[in-house]
Amino acid sequence: MNGHRTEAFTQTDDTGLHGNARVTTFAVHVTPWKHAFLKLYFPDRHFHFFPKNLSERDFEQTWKPRILADKTSEFFVWGPELPHPLAAIAVRQDIPVWFVEDGFIRSIRPSASRTAPFSLALDRRAPYFDCRQASELELILKTYDFEADALLMARARAGIRLLLDQGISKYNDGCRRNAEQVYGPKSRKRVLVVGQVEDDASIRYGCLARLSNNDLVRLAAQEQPDAQILYKPHPDVVSRVRPAQSDPGEVAHLCQIVTERLPLAEALRTVDHVYTITSLAGFEALLRGIKVTAIGCPFYSGWGLTDDRQPNPRRGRALSVEALFAGAYLIYPRYFDPETGRQTSYETTVAAIMAELAEGGTSSSGPRWRLWGPYGIFGWRHLLTAIVAPVIQRVGNDRDVEDFKADPIRFFRTLSDRRLRMVGRILYPFG
Repeated sequence: MNGHRTEAFTQTDDTGLHGNARVTTFAVHVTPWKHAFLKLYFPDRHFHFFPKNLSERDFEQTWKPRILADKTSEFFVWGPELPHPLAAIAVRQDIPVWFVEDGFIRSIRPSASRTAPFSLALDRRAPYFDCRQASELELILKTYDFEADALLMARARAGIRLLLDQGISKYNDGCRRNAEQVYGPKSRKRVLVVGQVEDDASIRYGCLARLSNNDLVRLAAQEQPDAQILYKPHPDVVSRVRPAQSDPGEVAHLCQIVTERLPLAEALRTVDHVYTITSLAGFEALLRGIKVTAIGCPFYSGWGLTDDRQPNPRRGRALSVEALFAGAYLIYPRYFDPETGRQTSYETTVAAIMAELAEGGTSSSGPRWRLWGPYGIFGWRHLLTAIVAPVIQRVGNDRDVEDFKADPIRFFRTLSDRRLRMVGRILYPFG
């Protein structure tokens, strides 16, 4: 690099905080299906996962002494905040805290599901989406001397071109529909309103005003009266993975509601202007030269590239799109091979996603009968898919059905409810 790499930027290089010693990591708010890939990605760490709904008594009698007894401990927090009792211990004992989130290139699937991520963001200051305080990502973007790092900037330009040429996004989809099929022919200015999960932490911590997706649609329609307004609800809301907080029907007279599957790269291809609260789709629009109005304060606002409705006085530095990409996609996150757990690079990750998409990685024909193994001697169990899937549809959501059909055994093994895991053991006792 260029000599301007401050201590805030070293997180992508270290593998532990105590040299070669294995770090004891107490992980908080980590759902059970994520345990496996965290252990795989961080073999230098010995994980202890806090149980959900931990009682105060169990914390005081079991977990607190365990934390205090270990001088090499740290906290991994999946989410925006470390619970107060742990935060107090961290301050008193000077215990490092890492905020962990999915990275900006996440998975092959059109939504996260229960698949290991290709990248993670680890931040020792704050989650990158928390606009109330400066994260390490914000510090990188505010202080790094991008122009002095010619190699990094060349890599950023090539990285943007690779992403745009291949249509790679945070979530990726083998769906081949195009914008014309979904939006219809373009006859005027086209504005895309990007819906989000309205109770998601990225909005609660990234937007100081209380706004709904419908409010965003109304604003876009008011400010762009002659445009075609397209409203794309979040895929997790469409598939019922997350509950809708506002009814799109209330703004149907103002926009065309888009619920069909359409990869984000294709969804943006014919768009002239994007309205968002804090969605990463806004940054992906910037990469394509599309004007972006940000109502909240996502990591990519405040650098002179977006129409900002929520100012951030900490920022104010003018950055190029290439510099913003370099900080957010090349310096800040860590990339992993989900099969081996080895740390890789942005370029290797994009190549792996391209290869898997070319092989039809998003499709699955479900479990097949085999002579041996869990579908062998007891091979009739592959017939359970057609019987169990409708039940999962009723009690779960569309993504649950997709995950179940792809791998019934793993689906049940990774559920957080012990009773449902027991049902899975009865239905699929092997594997």
